[in-house]
Amino acid sequence: MASIVPSREDAFNLLSQYTQSESLVKHALAVEGVMRYMARKRGEDEEKWGIIGLIHDLDYDRYPEQHCTKTAEILRQHNWPADYIRAVVSHGWGICSEEEPVLEMEKVLYAIDELTGLVTTSALVRPSRSVMDMDAKSVKKKWKDKRFAAGVDRSIIEKGCAMLGMELTDLITDVIMGMRDVAERIDLKGVNHST
Repeated sequence: MASIVPSREDAFNLLSQYTQSESLVKHALAVEGVMRYMARKRGEDEEKWGIIGLIHDLDYDRYPEQHCTKTAEILRQHNWPADYIRAVVSHGWGICSEEEPVLEMEKVLYAIDELTGLVTTSALVRPSRSVMDMDAKSVKKKWKDKRFAAGVDRSIIEKGCAMLGMELTDLITDVIMGMRDVAERIDLKGVNHST
């Protein structure tokens, strides 16, 4: 059967079917926001990049031990295109996948996935609880404290920066900007920023 190009609605429905955790849904939305921002900045396909960001942790809530493997299986069952599946699986490179990020889109996903977690945690300890008034400097301060957001693998972010040929500060700035686009949906608009 021929693969179908999924819509954002297809991706979100699938995510909702497999993910009950509110924090994982917010993470998916944050990664989607950043992927869309990065695609726009690079003149790439924003819809495709966004959908891949949204669906990247599809299996994590239900099948954490089979992360990436199960997502590939589910997406194949839904006739998703091979390049979408490859991109999603490559974000687990060296952790739970052999698929190395090669395309720009894959490298971006690999680099920003963990970083959105660090930016989220950094925003939540700010008085404003927001990404709207945040800059890379405040995240870099937290970066140095290995006990802060200890679950965030900083070495993956560093590898991703190297793959993209980017400075960490610039990548953090891009992630913050991308997350601002979806701040309301991920509850990081903060207390001082009305809509």
